Amino acid sequence: MRGAVALAVMLVLGLMAKAEETPADAWTLRKCALYAQATEDALAALGPERLSQRFIEENQIFIASGCVAPARICAKTAQDYALADLLTMMTMNEGMASTFVPFGCEN
Repeated sequence: MRGAVALAVMLVLGLMAKAEETPADAWTLRKCALYAQATEDALAALGPERLSQRFIEENQIFIASGCVAPARICAKTAQDYALADLLTMMTMNEGMASTFVPFGCEN
């Protein structure tokens, strides 16, 4: 799991280094790199135990997309909710809107 997050971080950082970008693109890439790092840090703090596999996989897919793929990742377990809450707070502390995180459930 950490390997996949690390791979996503490397992909995002590689895109940042190679892209000829506008300021908006640079911020999008920066947000994704921050989110990928926050995910790694949050997983280290909380541990992967009791996280649903689908929750983890969908989050990794979101990161691998450069954090631009439409995503509504639905928390199922208490640990999924704890991770989603922590990531929301961490990203907001980095200056991102709470709408950046891909969490939500279909009604």
